[in-house]
Amino acid sequence: MDIDNQEVRLNKYLSEIGHCSRRAADKLIDAGRIQVNGQKVVMGQKVTSKDRIEVDGILVEDHRERNVYLAFNKPVGIVCTTDTRVEKDNIIDYINYPSRIFPIGRLDKPSEGLILLTNDGDIVNKILRARNNHEKEYIVTVNKPITEEFIEKMANGIPILDTVTRKCEVKQLHKKEFRIVLTQGLNRQIRRMCEYLDYRVVKLRRVRIMNIDLNIGVGKYRDLTKKELNELNQLLAESEKHID
Repeated sequence: MDIDNQEVRLNKYLSEIGHCSRRAADKLIDAGRIQVNGQKVVMGQKVTSKDRIEVDGILVEDHRERNVYLAFNKPVGIVCTTDTRVEKDNIIDYINYPSRIFPIGRLDKPSEGLILLTNDGDIVNKILRARNNHEKEYIVTVNKPITEEFIEKMANGIPILDTVTRKCEVKQLHKKEFRIVLTQGLNRQIRRMCEYLDYRVVKLRRVRIMNIDLNIGVGKYRDLTKKELNELNQLLAESEKHID
């Protein structure tokens, strides 16, 4: 929960930011050892994170773990697992982020491109629940020239894994390269679709997840912007309405 701009009782606030327990905070208040914005406080007083809170004249720091939202350009050969003991080429050791994070969804070992990582379990659940309602865009290179028939069949659905893939947007970019936008996440979906049509994927790169674009070099990561996060939350709120 984000309490940054909410007024909460001082004892609750000190507990939530990891300074001390509510009971200990009550004792500090009772002893007159806490000041808010230079003024002594009373029991039951409310504060926000914008207030300057001091205990015995020392500024109180917020020890809550900040939510982390990263966009990472995964290289080929890196595995999207948090099991660092079993898989030496895992995404967690590769990024080596200073706090605990985990990938949202996955991207196959031989594929590269955009994957999101976070420490916010709430948004992970929302994205995974809505994964069949949001767009993921890929640039794909295959082993031989693309035909109009190939594009048409890919766009209209391919029978794989005991189902037929959803209709999707497919556009040829070059002789052996195409762009595809999926709204479902079947196992190795694009590779299987191509194999069904007797094509082999040579290179597969994810360039977008919903409103998040890949705009960093291979092996690099960046924080999502506030604008991206706000848009992402809006899209997730919309897609939640359509989940069965």
